[in-house]
Amino acid sequence: MAYLLDANVLIAAKNLHYGMDFCPAFWDWIVIAHQTGKIFSIDKVADELSVGQDDLADWAANLPGSFFLDPDHATLSAMGVVANWVNTHPKYSAAAKSTFLQIADFYLISQALAGRHAVVTHETPADSINRIKIPNVCIGLKLDCMSPFQMLRREHARFVLPAAALPPIPPNQGG
Repeated sequence: MAYLLDANVLIAAKNLHYGMDFCPAFWDWIVIAHQTGKIFSIDKVADELSVGQDDLADWAANLPGSFFLDPDHATLSAMGVVANWVNTHPKYSAAAKSTFLQIADFYLISQALAGRHAVVTHETPADSINRIKIPNVCIGLKLDCMSPFQMLRREHARFVLPAAALPPIPPNQGG
């Protein structure tokens, strides 16, 4: 199974947990996982990242073209299934439905449905009538949806310094 990353996974990683300046191993791991066919995102996420004009935008621009998937015939077909689920769900307001069908989340879930990929996002399910959240749609469509931490654990990612790179531990000075 491959994973599709939501933009918030990469943005939060850069800004919080895996800053490019202090945890390059995370970013290298994503590239390597992509090379093995495990991790992708979509063209709409690339568009979101490119407006940042920062290190993340530069990193994303240097990824192989195969990282950000373009919609294919299967995705276009899946878009109809996702749109139907959203539009027939009585819980959401008309404005929430209209907004959802215009944003990257709609395309991300459609791509995941087409390829039976797991969606990776920091979003959590919510009972709001005014905003449709990725996990709610994934649950409704029986798609795997998880946090980036769940993905990293499932894939046994390890960001460990080699022993030679660690400074020696000084002896206890205080007695």
